[in-house]
Amino acid sequence: MLVTFSCPAYADITLFGDIAVRLLKMMGHSGTVPSALLADEIHDHRVTLEAAIKAEAESTATTRAEQRGEDEEPAVSLSHRALPLIELLKAAERDKCDVIWHSGT
Repeated sequence: MLVTFSCPAYADITLFGDIAVRLLKMMGHSGTVPSALLADEIHDHRVTLEAAIKAEAESTATTRAEQRGEDEEPAVSLSHRALPLIELLKAAERDKCDVIWHSGT
């Protein structure tokens, strides 16, 4: 499953369903797809998401470095995967617009 996030202030963002639901739960949402955030809710959810991402990045940074072999490519971190969604939330907050998301295929 893919999940697409949309708001008038930013280009659509599509994430893998498991990552999208995880990020939604990290921001304090139920993880329901489809759903939405109203404009006046976005700031609190964005701040919560950024704090959760930072906490997870700090707790997993050393573990990943220790587990990775010399020839292995580094995994894409959750903090990198979250960047487009965080930028979309910032744009929606700035322009005071709602954010919706729905599942694709």
